Amino acid sequence: MKKQRKQYEAAFKLEVARMVVDQGLSVAQVAKNMDIGRTAVNRWVEQYRAEQMGKAGIGKPITAEQQRIRELETENRQLRSDNELLKKASAFFARELR
Repeated sequence: MKKQRKQYEAAFKLEVARMVVDQGLSVAQVAKNMDIGRTAVNRWVEQYRAEQMGKAGIGKPITAEQQRIRELETENRQLRSDNELLKKASAFFARELR
């Protein structure tokens, strides 16, 4: 039987990363106190530091700003795709009217 992976909310990940970065606690200490694997804590800290520098980082964003940026980028891609489709459709119908 396959073991289910634990899933954590972005707010929880952010709080854990802040404990390491802002409060100066060690990764090992936070991992032990929160009963989380060190690897996960390291990933969240790396993600948090990348997002603090304005980069996208890897994985799902954990800060609210990066989450909003990711949503806007997705919406922007969709709108560009819709716009291209409308351009092609209008060109097609313009040819049909001639």
